Amino acid sequence: MVYLKNNPKKVEIKNGGSAPTVKNLEPTVYADFIELKAVGYPFDFNLMENDLKILNKDLFEAYAREQWLGLVVCEGSYLFDQKIVPDFSFQVVKAEPNGSTISDSTKIKLIESDISKNNHTESVKSNLTLVDVVGQVNAKNKTKVLMKYIQEPERFGQWAPKNILFYGLPGTGKTMLVKALANELEVPLYLIKATSLIGDHVGDGASKIEELFEKAQKNTPAIIFIDEIDAIALHRSFQSLRGDVTEIVNALLTEMDGISENESVVTIGATNNPLLLDNAVRSRFEEEIEFTLPDDNERKMIFENYLKTYPLDYDFDLERLVKLSKNMSGRDIKEKVLKTALHHAISNDKTTVEMSDIDYALKNSKVKISEVKGMFE
Repeated sequence: MVYLKNNPKKVEIKNGGSAPTVKNLEPTVYADFIELKAVGYPFDFNLMENDLKILNKDLFEAYAREQWLGLVVCEGSYLFDQKIVPDFSFQVVKAEPNGSTISDSTKIKLIESDISKNNHTESVKSNLTLVDVVGQVNAKNKTKVLMKYIQEPERFGQWAPKNILFYGLPGTGKTMLVKALANELEVPLYLIKATSLIGDHVGDGASKIEELFEKAQKNTPAIIFIDEIDAIALHRSFQSLRGDVTEIVNALLTEMDGISENESVVTIGATNNPLLLDNAVRSRFEEEIEFTLPDDNERKMIFENYLKTYPLDYDFDLERLVKLSKNMSGRDIKEKVLKTALHHAISNDKTTVEMSDIDYALKNSKVKISEVKGMFE
């Protein structure tokens, strides 16, 4: 199936026919070469992904040529897949000669589309605020300089905060805080998992790093947040675990060193353990900000915040629960306690979450629970 734009072929309606058919009134001109770009589906719904990844270009060429054999192609027209990915569209970027017919000897090339190229560099939007981040007073105070810089970058010059490291146990609010910062400052946030920077071929990772910083620079002021940065910048002593990501680390160091002037762009890396980081990468961070586990008062606030939107009624001793949740992060409280208890209650046809559901959640959590001596006396 093909939509033809400015098709040079003449259209003739056969007698009794209800639709026009294309009939060659001139000798057929076969295409030597066509260049395609994946542009996705003509409509969208949740089950569809517009991104397309080609694993073998030679196989794709054979697949495309066999499917569209005999079709007339013009630059700007569209070809639709009707086999493996029905209705996925490709735009004809170049056809040599234009208006020619695909034959079994036509060379077909697929170029990288904007869909694939920008898939991992779209900015993230959030409605979180600093008030939503319970506790972490020290981290919030230290990020004031980032806020000041992004608001008035021209005042800082060589004193600008460029590279900051967030570290602490999982679920303590590192990602939450950076989302809140970006939202309150109304700047784009480019949030990326370090593992997604590792490409299939040599050079892929470095190009993704360059693209990430280039995209941020075009939309300044901006924040780049690289989560789990130790996945690509693991300490040399763990080299065998890391694998060959040298080119990614070198590209990251180049951007962090400011060889390319990234004005009004702040890079924030996050790790659970800074000791795992490669020394060369760690030394580029001007400041390391620790995220700690919440204390009793902070855990109580976290429980209260989450319970405001709890879908069932609840009947349990909050003070006791605060004590039982010692050593838990905010994420643990939500995912391992409140959510597990809620699901347990629903699965048992309850309309109220009770202490027995909480006990079930605590028993099944992998976090070490410490009863406070004498609390039930």
